[in-house]
Amino acid sequence: MKLNRLTILKKVAILEGISYLLFAVTVPLKRIYDYHWPNKIVGMSHGILFILYILLVYINSKVERWNWKTKAFLYLASVIPFGTFIVEKKILKK
Repeated sequence: MKLNRLTILKKVAILEGISYLLFAVTVPLKRIYDYHWPNKIVGMSHGILFILYILLVYINSKVERWNWKTKAFLYLASVIPFGTFIVEKKILKK
């Protein structure tokens, strides 16, 4: 199976969104139960996926010649819960 740039961006967007939502589980474990290691693992994974997502949006925006509104929405979606899921469904399905 050949993966193209947009397919990779879609997969990273979904994984980045999942890692963001996992903080809803790991932060209470850290704050309430003083159980730190799940938050460290999710935090590192999320950081790597976030950077990868931003880089892939940048690369794809240059190749696909997306307008500034699309690029702004894609970048903004990375910091909004469920944002990358919306990106995957609405923008990248086209």
